[in-house]
Amino acid sequence: MQYKFPKNFLWGAATAAHQVEGWNHNDWSEWEKENASRLAENTENNISSYTRRWKLPDYIKNSYPSPFSPENYISGRACDHYNRFREDFDIAKSLGHNSHRFSIEWSRIEPEEGRWDEKEIAHYQEVINALRERGIEPFVTLWHWTLPVWVAKQGGWENKKTIGNFARYAEKIVESYPEVKFWITLNEPEIYTMNSYLRGKRPPQKKSFFKFLKVYRNLAEAHKKVYIIIHPTWVSDTQVGIAKNNSYFEGWLAPILNYLWNNWFLNKIKNHQDFIGLNYYFHNRIKGFKYNQNENKWVSDPVWDGNFWEIYPEGIYHVLKDLKKHNKPIYITENGVADARDVYREKFIKEHLRWVHKAISEGTDVRGYFYWSLLDNFEWDSGFAPRFGLVEMNYRTMERQIRQSAYAYAKIARENSVTA
Repeated sequence: MQYKFPKNFLWGAATAAHQVEGWNHNDWSEWEKENASRLAENTENNISSYTRRWKLPDYIKNSYPSPFSPENYISGRACDHYNRFREDFDIAKSLGHNSHRFSIEWSRIEPEEGRWDEKEIAHYQEVINALRERGIEPFVTLWHWTLPVWVAKQGGWENKKTIGNFARYAEKIVESYPEVKFWITLNEPEIYTMNSYLRGKRPPQKKSFFKFLKVYRNLAEAHKKVYIIIHPTWVSDTQVGIAKNNSYFEGWLAPILNYLWNNWFLNKIKNHQDFIGLNYYFHNRIKGFKYNQNENKWVSDPVWDGNFWEIYPEGIYHVLKDLKKHNKPIYITENGVADARDVYREKFIKEHLRWVHKAISEGTDVRGYFYWSLLDNFEWDSGFAPRFGLVEMNYRTMERQIRQSAYAYAKIARENSVTA
């Protein structure tokens, strides 16, 4: 069956600066150096678990860099996208993309407090120009988890001063690129705070419920402050939103978790957003007091490439229907699967889009879809092992190879419809 999408629907893919650019210097790059050996050792110690969960096929065991090597957990040159962005955007254009989400690296723009690096500002102008020249609409993320070292040393998002610093940085950026229509202030504030402060697994590794709440509130205030700065100062049709990671919950705790995880932040900023960016990956079935009691029925082999979560396309429909109550346009700013063999990706995209179409047909205002990710990239504390890209990366040579699923997605984008 063919599912036709609305006219002017946006099709594209997403990237994040630290994950693709290479040679960033920020709080994450410092943390990587200190923790790479530990992360590799943990992987080695869990080899029996990895054998069971990843099945350790040859393409993982023999991959470069190895998931058992510290090198895997240091971003280094990443995809060298900083130097090869034109090549990558040529690929995106060849695949029929008419939009692209990327982030600006704050640590490049303001490497020291109050000092703007005009060379880097000019670089991102070239990035925006390159997209425009190819007929690709830029969606620009101002903060995708990394902080300048000087901000981190001041306490990062725990320090309310960071709200003002971020607002000043945002104002400088938006003044510099008035032609940009779509701004995403923050990427997944709930994932950042959960992993960095509730679980304490990622920088700055401060495990504290109270700090978790403080940082979450500070991020909401930062968004609102930046929204006021951007809107409607520069361009009359400028749109400002966030990228929010929402999950589909089932079970007796679902209403509570849906409010706390999916809607609290959105309610907090409800008068300060023009659209909602949805990052959808997770389904969570709760039985008793046990979480993630999922059935993994989507494929016979539901775990691959370090994807330890269930793939549940129907969930995106329920999440979109829930977001409808906010009365804002929705762009799916991330949705993707790690699949080095490229066995499941085409089906993954088509099945999710079929459920997106169902939500649209029932009145949900969805206006675009960004697959995660354009390129294989550095997946934070999982390193380079998970392969999410439409484009395969050879990390030895930096060669790009378009995957077959990317051509299937290109057909969808060009025809503005999906057959599933």
